[in-house]
Amino acid sequence: MNRMFPTKIAVGAIAVLGGIALAAAPAHAQKRDILIGGGSVTGVYYQVALQTCDLMNKHANENYNCVGRPALGSVFNVNAVNRGLLDFGVVQSDRNWQALTGNADWDGKPVEKLRSVFSMHPEAVLLVTRKDTGIKSVEDLKGKTVNIGNPGSGQRGNSTDLLPLYGIDIDSDIKAEGLQQNEASRALVDKKVDAFIYTVGVPSAAIEEPANSTDIDILDINSDAIKDFISDKPYYVMAKYPAGLFKGVDEFETYAVKATVVASADADEQMVYDYVKTVFENLDELKKTHAAFQVLDEAEMLKGLSAPLHAGAERYYKERGWL
Repeated sequence: MNRMFPTKIAVGAIAVLGGIALAAAPAHAQKRDILIGGGSVTGVYYQVALQTCDLMNKHANENYNCVGRPALGSVFNVNAVNRGLLDFGVVQSDRNWQALTGNADWDGKPVEKLRSVFSMHPEAVLLVTRKDTGIKSVEDLKGKTVNIGNPGSGQRGNSTDLLPLYGIDIDSDIKAEGLQQNEASRALVDKKVDAFIYTVGVPSAAIEEPANSTDIDILDINSDAIKDFISDKPYYVMAKYPAGLFKGVDEFETYAVKATVVASADADEQMVYDYVKTVFENLDELKKTHAAFQVLDEAEMLKGLSAPLHAGAERYYKERGWL
């Protein structure tokens, strides 16, 4: 973990080794480092981390040096934020709620200091397969090799929620793989997996790349059991997507969560305020950086927040008259 996200102490040690460079640029040494954890390099979470950091470095660079990193997903990001290894993390709205309330991966151990900053794009739970597998429904996954997401990712949590609703035992009915998504997309094309489950904002390169290399299907996840499952969970919605969104893919319906940016209650209030202010005051610029961000709307970015607001975010929203 530390190799991916060095602690502030480790960063400081590296800086000492580069003392000559620091001495030549003392102004830069006054900048506060910000680390934001995203997801797989082919996913949209990484783009959230990368592009919001770019806004900070462009519009608030006199005070901050922001770095957006790829990471292992929602569970990892919550835990890294809680331990102070990340300043911000991108997390599915359902995982945000589970962490706060002590459910699922945090069973009996709520992350009480978890705080919401803002929501981003909606994310669909996608079941992607090759057309030559004969898989036409979720039930057809029995006996197949299926990537359910790497440990510590939100998609793995969605997989373990989803498959039992269709009568599928992950341990005995399928051969479950735990690949990161960039590996899973390639494995589908190479016929090393028959299908993968991925929770992502669309369009996404993780789906476009296999679609451009082989014939794929995205299956409906809209059974009565699914609709009943989400009925009492405000962080889920049903979503329909049109034909042609990906090459050769017909229209499909599934359920979706929202990507949310979170921080610890211990995170510096002024830093969080400056980050939120920079994102919202340059929202049009952010929307141009990725197709999934085109739907961003100020009012919608305050919805789907499963944990209480961080004090820095709350201060900005009150200044804007939104609270």
